[in-house]
Amino acid sequence: MHKMLITGANGFIGKKLCQLLPAENYTITALTHQQGEITHAAIWQSLPPNDVVIHLASKTFVPDSWNNPGVFIETNTLGTLQALEYCRKHGAAMIYISSYLYGNPSALPIPETAPLFTPNPYAFSKKTAEDYCKFYHDCFQVPVTILRPFNIYGEEQHASFLIPMLIEQALQQTEFRVKDLLPKRDYLYISDFINALIACIPLRGFHLFNIGSGISYSVAEIISLLQKIQNTQYPVFSENIQRPNEIMNTVADIQLAKQILTWEPSTSMEQGLRRLLHYNQSANSYS
Repeated sequence: MHKMLITGANGFIGKKLCQLLPAENYTITALTHQQGEITHAAIWQSLPPNDVVIHLASKTFVPDSWNNPGVFIETNTLGTLQALEYCRKHGAAMIYISSYLYGNPSALPIPETAPLFTPNPYAFSKKTAEDYCKFYHDCFQVPVTILRPFNIYGEEQHASFLIPMLIEQALQQTEFRVKDLLPKRDYLYISDFINALIACIPLRGFHLFNIGSGISYSVAEIISLLQKIQNTQYPVFSENIQRPNEIMNTVADIQLAKQILTWEPSTSMEQGLRRLLHYNQSANSYS
């Protein structure tokens, strides 16, 4: 039975991971922000030994990283350093959840070997944390697997993200309003991401994987799918505002994950949207 430490266990991904890990195979130590800052060594010293650390805890909202760059860099880099020190002390393996770090790609799909781009403090902190992971593997033989997820979506995601916002507009049954219809993203349903994460648990050595669906959808295409599912024709209004340095399309090359993890996504975009609509309808009916 694996003994597993999960940081950020009460977050969007952490909660789902704790739900889906089979209890007969794993005992879980959950570390949440209520227990203290992950940058503090005393927090880690109070934890029991574990075989694997899944490091999810981080600051993630990119606009806030411009307002508080020091907090983002400290939490996401020094927090990861403390996790790596814990792994070194206890002989544990590390699974680090990084981020999309490729900027505007020169070609699609995007492989793990594509040039990296860190245009904001959040991305810079994630890239630096990856460097710490590689250093601890090379110098201290800490087994490390880095995942670079593209756009994960699913139940209980914060309403500031695109898909939860569109789901809510679909359920309001009046209209869709967005900033821009054109940007395309590679979206992955959360349970598929969790399955990829679980497939990484037995790995040792050093590994780095893109985790996505391998397909991209524009904002307009997602709205069309929602209209199709609900059999509606609500008006769609776009402000046609393109964000500075907007990335217009992302598609993950997931061949390495398919090959080494024997993993691939099983939830289509339409299936994922149907599940979210049903979930939110049920939640609203009890609120």
